[in-house]
Amino acid sequence: MGRRKRQKPFYKDLEITGIADKGKGFGRNEDGKIIFVKKVAVGDVVSAQVIKKRKDYSEAILKEIQSPSPDRIEPFCKHYGSCGGCQFQHVGYEAQKRYKATLVEDAMRRIAKVPIGEISPIIGCEQEKYYRNKLEFSFSCKRWLTADEINTDATNEEDVVGFHPPGAFDKVVDVEHCYLQNDPSNEIRDTVKAIAIEQNLPFWEARKSVGFIRQIMIRTTSTGDTMVILGVHDEDERLENLLAAIVERLPSITSLYYCINQKVNDFMLDLEMKLHHGEPQITEQLGHVKFKIGPKSFFQTNSSQAKVLYDVVADFAGLKGEENVYDLYTGLGSIAQYVAHRCKKVTGIEEIAAAIEDAKKNAKLNEIENCTFYAGDVKDILTEEFIEKHEKPDLIITDPPRAGMSKEVVATLLQSETPRIVYVSCNPATQARDLQLLHEKYDIEKVQPVDMFPHTHHIESVALLNLRHGKEEEGQ
Repeated sequence: MGRRKRQKPFYKDLEITGIADKGKGFGRNEDGKIIFVKKVAVGDVVSAQVIKKRKDYSEAILKEIQSPSPDRIEPFCKHYGSCGGCQFQHVGYEAQKRYKATLVEDAMRRIAKVPIGEISPIIGCEQEKYYRNKLEFSFSCKRWLTADEINTDATNEEDVVGFHPPGAFDKVVDVEHCYLQNDPSNEIRDTVKAIAIEQNLPFWEARKSVGFIRQIMIRTTSTGDTMVILGVHDEDERLENLLAAIVERLPSITSLYYCINQKVNDFMLDLEMKLHHGEPQITEQLGHVKFKIGPKSFFQTNSSQAKVLYDVVADFAGLKGEENVYDLYTGLGSIAQYVAHRCKKVTGIEEIAAAIEDAKKNAKLNEIENCTFYAGDVKDILTEEFIEKHEKPDLIITDPPRAGMSKEVVATLLQSETPRIVYVSCNPATQARDLQLLHEKYDIEKVQPVDMFPHTHHIESVALLNLRHGKEEEGQ
């Protein structure tokens, strides 16, 4: 006879006392064990069903809010909880900022474990809605059913366009209105959907890998430009008819691209982008710098708040006009070009070769002549020989991906003994890890959290590091 499956615990009166990584709330049971729960607010008292038990913690799903937190509000979007985005819509924005500031502070305390001169109050985002400049929607012939629809006669056989909910690659939440991107984003999505239905185009069926129309990416800029990239399975007469109708009905589109995606996955940026109509690039402006953005260009997805972030970087950099600056993980050179007028020269390094080509073109566009860019992995390019060739930097700006810097890059920074480092991060945990390693020679003077993405758990953090200059020895 098989062993009986042990019932997982069910907790009532669980008080949510904090927010952890990825927006999960947590409380503690009577034994002091941490219970993680999604879609909660600090101060909620809830009942929750454990779904995963670990040695030091458990994960549970929210069953009922027994007593709501003062931070809790009514979500403004009807798709909240289904589409997978905007995880914090149930929490007021002032509370969101407190949560995110706490995440940065906790990372510095628990992971960095080194003295921090100052952690400044978080800089919030003035635009709480319609702040993104890029969104990608998926087409599907399978609609995601809401919890209320599951036990009814509702069918999921419907042509829809929207977002995949978490863990459901084969179904899509039919988005009626998205509050993330400004006009004409919603109009473009809805119009292309209507055209596809009128033309009887098969929407994508992910499990069977059949269908015609798959994806649409929409990029907008503060200058009024709009780029649309359409992903379809076949290049035939249907595509020509679809593109012609889009141009006719949406004349405001600055740039219309398409790509042929016959892969299993939805990733488009490794595919050939073909320009059908309009300009090959759209133009964005951050302060005094213009950027030409192509279909594959990496660019900060919140333009107005990117300027706020770059102003923090420039302030921390404290440039006087004669400095030699390195910009690591430079992307298309946005930070490098933003600070170029304040220093003698900037050298940017980025792994993605296409981004470096964009950086060079944008430097030419802005008539910036003191920036040099190199394509390749930072750990491979940033060597002793490279530093000798380009002269020792007075300042290093580093903006690595979420994984942070490799140990090789950290070791090179320590060896270089650059007087100042400005570390920009989209992941306080890996930033804190790297700060702990850099503390061998650097003091962390200050940290500035910047919120780029309201209603999500994401937070940017900028740190200023100063070389210690033998202070410990002097104090002995």
